[in-house]
Amino acid sequence: VQLQASGGGSVQPGGSLRLSCTTSGRTGRIISNNGMGWFRQAPGKEREFVAALNWRGSDPLYADSVKGRFTVSRDNAKNTVYLQMNSLRPEDTAVYYCAQNRWSGAGSSSHQYRYWGRGTQVTVSS
Repeated sequence: VQLQASGGGSVQPGGSLRLSCTTSGRTGRIISNNGMGWFRQAPGKEREFVAALNWRGSDPLYADSVKGRFTVSRDNAKNTVYLQMNSLRPEDTAVYYCAQNRWSGAGSSSHQYRYWGRGTQVTVSS
């Protein structure tokens, strides 16, 4: 299973970005049956949970720090998961990773995720 996150970049505080996570290989059938999540890791900090979605695309989970600003969604037909990030803050600066849950639900623990994609850098700075 190969996951690839994209859409990162540099924005000013208050700006927006939309991250995408796509799969490749023999994964199309798998991603539609599994929960998907987004995590991030800032320099010198541990990786932390950001948002997750179950296989249906319902009942999203969010870290308290991003609630009301970030929206996670998925399009199983396109094997893609999205993270819409609005009202970005400097503290959102990190490398963002998408991951595939071992099961169909959403979860906030990294231990629940078995496949991880390459990250995409998000930098929020004035």
